[in-house]
Amino acid sequence: MLEPQGQIRSDYVDGAVTAIARLIRDRDLKPGDRLPAEGTLSKELQVSRTVIREALRSLAALHLVQLGAGKRPTVAQLDNDAFSLTIEHGVVTDQIDIQQIYDARRTIEARTAALAALRRTDAEARAIAAHARAMLENRDDPRKVMEHDIALHLAIAHASRNPLFTLIIGAFGGVTRQTWPIGWKSRTSDDERQAMSELHVAIADAIAAGEPTAAARLMDEHFDESIKALLRAGLI
Repeated sequence: MLEPQGQIRSDYVDGAVTAIARLIRDRDLKPGDRLPAEGTLSKELQVSRTVIREALRSLAALHLVQLGAGKRPTVAQLDNDAFSLTIEHGVVTDQIDIQQIYDARRTIEARTAALAALRRTDAEARAIAAHARAMLENRDDPRKVMEHDIALHLAIAHASRNPLFTLIIGAFGGVTRQTWPIGWKSRTSDDERQAMSELHVAIADAIAAGEPTAAARLMDEHFDESIKALLRAGLI
């Protein structure tokens, strides 16, 4: 088979990416299921193995397939890495700003808190509460407070029983780790920092009590305070 070159080859690869993604859908493949071998894909799509390999690498970069040395590619489990890279790229290139991120998070996380209050298991409620308590107990160690804060928000998203929310909240983790220390430093008094942690405890309590309206209201309050802290710091 003659090997396409330049833009033509790029078009072949793009077409193969689309065709393989369609194949996954049409054959109802699930995470962990194997795709056809490179040779089979090459014959079915009538392109060279090189084009197939490049297409599979592109799909792997998007976390849609998983590649392993000497193994057939498999359908990947969803994760937030690709979306996280998109968000961070948007911030770095000034296509998204921090206030827009926090506005989006405020809207989404009020909903996840409400759903978590309705759908969480007892074990999930305990895990959320444990992260909130750990924020209070470790308030002299900002790094630990940040990690428990991030874990708490992710646990709430998971308890909402909507995997899309879990992916979205997880994807904000990279940017959060960059902005969180700035917001923490802008809370200059111990009282302000304790109030922030206590607000997380209140959110956890509302979720444990099965009170969706209170959980959403408290989450809105939390993001309002976070945005104020970032404004004081000059980040937004």
